[in-house]
Amino acid sequence: MKHLLKFLTGGLGLALILSGCGEKKAERSKFAVVTTGVASFWDICKIGAEKAGADLDVDVEVLMPNGGVEQKSKMEDLLSRGVDGIAAAVIDPINQSEFFDEVAERVEFITVDTDAPDSKRKVYIGVDNYDAGRMCGQLVKEALPEGGQVILFIGRLEQDNSKRRRQGVIDELLDRSRDPSRYDAPGAPVKGEKYTVLATLTDQFDRAKGKANAEDMLTKYPKVGCMVGLFAYNPPLILEALSQAKRLNTVKVVGFDEEDVTLQAIVDGTVHGTVVQNPYEYGYQSVKVLKALFEGDDSMIPTNKFINIPARQIRKDTVTEFWADLNEKLGK
Repeated sequence: MKHLLKFLTGGLGLALILSGCGEKKAERSKFAVVTTGVASFWDICKIGAEKAGADLDVDVEVLMPNGGVEQKSKMEDLLSRGVDGIAAAVIDPINQSEFFDEVAERVEFITVDTDAPDSKRKVYIGVDNYDAGRMCGQLVKEALPEGGQVILFIGRLEQDNSKRRRQGVIDELLDRSRDPSRYDAPGAPVKGEKYTVLATLTDQFDRAKGKANAEDMLTKYPKVGCMVGLFAYNPPLILEALSQAKRLNTVKVVGFDEEDVTLQAIVDGTVHGTVVQNPYEYGYQSVKVLKALFEGDDSMIPTNKFINIPARQIRKDTVTEFWADLNEKLGK
């Protein structure tokens, strides 16, 4: 026994012990979720991803870049640090597709929330944003049943989810047939029998610009009937602009996603309703799928390479229950 202890505490034995420790540490897989920007939506996604990391005994990192250039830089850094898989919310599916193919050649790569359908990603996790947009359009019809003027506000239109979400709203308001490939270019009003979509305003995740957009539209179109915020932070900015203009409740508001301000406004009656995704589940499922793929298991990948986590409409009669469930997930 003494000889054994002496050997284990000697140079070679210590090296073997340290080597063994190193191998054990290396067995812990490392995955990352890279978002489109900074938003409370992604804070919820981060909590879901980190919960999956704890449940599945893997390392998880969630990065929130500011724009496409920074997103690419952060992903390149992840690759250089030896991450085993990446789930990315795609900012520009056309111009980023070649880079994403390179990522897919090196690590497990999937998309979440917003897709790059022409890339080599293994699967997309999210909602069908065109159908979710139509759900949002249904809320506008409820809020403005006699028809009227509608203005849309969104972060950016380069993203696949943005284009599809916006088009879904327009097609629903104009009572068109379902066609996710349809695209009405922004810049001119789109008119139907009852509803006119006057404009689509983008802000590139700049909150000050987002609020200024709402203020400018209230001045330019004093008869606007409904303002629709299609990114999580847009409805609160719209509400700020309406409050300052003393037009709360006179202009209807419909949202997308589950900002606390938006949910409280549904309770108060200043927002008619919102379409919510499930960012917590986006984060959790992204890590779960990446781990399975890394271990050689692709059984959870459907033939159409789309894992659908359905959207829901939240109105005054369902907001309290939904909000309580959300807070429980977030540990509030």
